[in-house]
Amino acid sequence: MTDHLLRTASVAHTDLPRNNGIPLDMGWIESVRVNRSAVERRAATLVTRRTVKQIWQAAWLLRAITFLDLTTLSGDDTPSNVQRLCAKARQPVRADLLAALGASDLPVRVGAVCVYHNLIETAVEALRGTSIPVAAVSTGFPAAQTPLRLKLEEIRESVAAGAAEIDVVISRAHVLRGDWCALYDEVRAFRAACGTAHMKVILAVGELGTLRHVAQASLVAMMAGADFIKTSTGKEAVNATLPFGLVMVRAIREYYERTGYRVGFKPAGGIRTAKQALDWLILMKEELGDAWLTPALFRIGASALLTDIERQLSHYATGRYSAAHRHPMP
Repeated sequence: MTDHLLRTASVAHTDLPRNNGIPLDMGWIESVRVNRSAVERRAATLVTRRTVKQIWQAAWLLRAITFLDLTTLSGDDTPSNVQRLCAKARQPVRADLLAALGASDLPVRVGAVCVYHNLIETAVEALRGTSIPVAAVSTGFPAAQTPLRLKLEEIRESVAAGAAEIDVVISRAHVLRGDWCALYDEVRAFRAACGTAHMKVILAVGELGTLRHVAQASLVAMMAGADFIKTSTGKEAVNATLPFGLVMVRAIREYYERTGYRVGFKPAGGIRTAKQALDWLILMKEELGDAWLTPALFRIGASALLTDIERQLSHYATGRYSAAHRHPMP
């Protein structure tokens, strides 16, 4: 693998100024318009206009690993499978594959490990000695149908347990009723409870009704101080799709142009193949540029995805696809 590939795949976890938020701007929110046909056409053609092949594809896939929030959010999660997940986070690609790719010296590690609240301490201990943060889902994930006081207490307890990032879920009813003041106040309260922990705001886009609602909710969340906006919990019937993502990243771009704050983006739910991961990287590069292609501003929430990325890297290194069981996930 060439030196250029090594530089391309190596990405630092950059510290950036946090989004402090701004007062709720109802004029801006009400002015939002989304042309659904144009969005769908752009999303459909985006990934056909730019292709990544051969050595460049291997580089992009190594880079995609650094954006992963390696996640386990199942009802049968146990400390042992979280420990195995954290071991995979420490060494996401087999050492022999990295050697074959000439990438043994690269800091190839995931962006974070994402777990339920009760397994935060297990994950923190398993990742001790690394710079990999633990993210926790909170605020009554995934439905968010619990009282606000309990949501705030859950956030505070997750931070106290060692979570450096909190993935909060909005109350979809605020969006569906167009109650933007209530949504702003809710997210603002979440941000205060997070303290120094970074806050990713999950919009659950598949349940918001329209693309205009997705754009409006994205802007309100950012005005309230979101460090990231995230598509989905992964538990909805429809999760991360490129049209939803396109609307959200354009809201991020508009917010940056007006305020100077860079807000991150996290698609999650249903992203299982290396090809899908490349599609999301292309979306980010085309719409937001290289400045957003860093773990500080872009994450992909997934678990099974890493197995397929490893299989593609194996194909590049050996010319053959290996069986999925050779790249096990917990």
